[in-house]
Amino acid sequence: MAELKEISPDAPVGAKLMNWVDNRFPATQLFKEHMSEYYAPKNLNIWYVFGALSLLVLVIQIVTGIFLTMNYKPDAAQAFASVEYIMRDVPYGWLIRYMHSTGASAFFVVVYLHMFRGLIYGSYRKPRELVWIFGCAIFLCLMAEAFMGYLLPWGQMSYWCAPVIVNLFAAIPFIGPDLALLIRGDYVVGDATLNRFFAFHVIAVPLVLLGLVVAHIIALHEVGSNNPDGVDIKAKKDASGKPLDGIPFHPYYSVHDIFAVGVFLLVFSAIVFLAPEAGGYFLEYNNFIPADPLKTPAHIAPVWYFTPYYSMLRAITSEMMYVLVLCVLGAAALTVLKGKLAGFFKAAVLGSAVALIALMLSIDAKFWGVVVMGGAVIILFFLPWLDNSEVKSIRYRPDWHKYLYAVFVINFVVLGYLGIKPPSPINERISQIGTLFYFGFFLLMPWWSRIGTFKPVPERVTFTAH
Repeated sequence: MAELKEISPDAPVGAKLMNWVDNRFPATQLFKEHMSEYYAPKNLNIWYVFGALSLLVLVIQIVTGIFLTMNYKPDAAQAFASVEYIMRDVPYGWLIRYMHSTGASAFFVVVYLHMFRGLIYGSYRKPRELVWIFGCAIFLCLMAEAFMGYLLPWGQMSYWCAPVIVNLFAAIPFIGPDLALLIRGDYVVGDATLNRFFAFHVIAVPLVLLGLVVAHIIALHEVGSNNPDGVDIKAKKDASGKPLDGIPFHPYYSVHDIFAVGVFLLVFSAIVFLAPEAGGYFLEYNNFIPADPLKTPAHIAPVWYFTPYYSMLRAITSEMMYVLVLCVLGAAALTVLKGKLAGFFKAAVLGSAVALIALMLSIDAKFWGVVVMGGAVIILFFLPWLDNSEVKSIRYRPDWHKYLYAVFVINFVVLGYLGIKPPSPINERISQIGTLFYFGFFLLMPWWSRIGTFKPVPERVTFTAH
């Protein structure tokens, strides 16, 4: 048992109370380790506020979600009416509901920007691989949470999106139909599905999400924050062991984040009060119509934050499979001809390529569409080992790397836009090209990330006071 710390009898009441707490829980020590004595690089810019904003939106979603569950009924016969009751009869229920629905989109906005910052500044590189992996797991968990929550209003779009997504699992060979039945809880989307999704959305997934967030923050504070220069500030310390290029997170960056929170809340409030549907992108008009199993909407599309992946799913057609077969053949040929492999390994590569091609041609394209959609997220987990660049930050990479990242962002936005639109031959072709570029960006990264003339990286961070 640790020795209790004594305090002067003449100390203020607040100090006595804090001493009493510290003797039983390390509150002051935790504050010092993670705030006032946690040294962050002094050159962090505006890109580094989105982590704190993600945490803010998570709190908004949890708090508003708790209040919504007080009046929501997870019953197929009453779910839509209970949402209408919240909107019309519960005091400020409309505000809580719109904060929750707008918060869902805001969550993905800040998370996408947070991930892009990590991408351009190399925040996934050694020693922060685990920080990145936890972050990608949070993103995957967030997608599951958003999808399950989307079904709960039991409107037309909620109802008809559910079978489209759940039936994707039915395309998995052998176990697909049983897996889809397990997820639905019935042979069609109905009351059992709604209850399962409600339980996962309210209890199971948030618990996992909170655990991953805590792990993400702990891992970050263990290795320290990255910075726009990609320089390790722990390499240069003063006599007391403090980084020369570091400043305490509190008060410097806590004030920085509070200002960002203020700006974010202004924008967030403007959307909630003036345009909560965002022209049908945040809340689709079909979702204000009660679910009708006998009337299918003219066009079924998921919410905007899923549409890039939905566009990739639709891009995989029977014709596209032949293009993918050629890609596999080309990759195997390059590996055998250019790679310094022994004869046995060359034969193994060719054998694996032939086996994969046989699978690709024998299994329906719908299954491979599911694989591509899932692979678009899973491939992010391997980013720390795909990037072979000499430097971390985009600042010191060749200029054409910046243009490549810009094209990647434009491509992702275009895929998202096409995912909202009804299928058409031209949209299908553009989606297929965009899908090939998306995967080519990552799969060819070990090669292109090493090419070009890199700028010298400074030994210490570059910082101009402002």
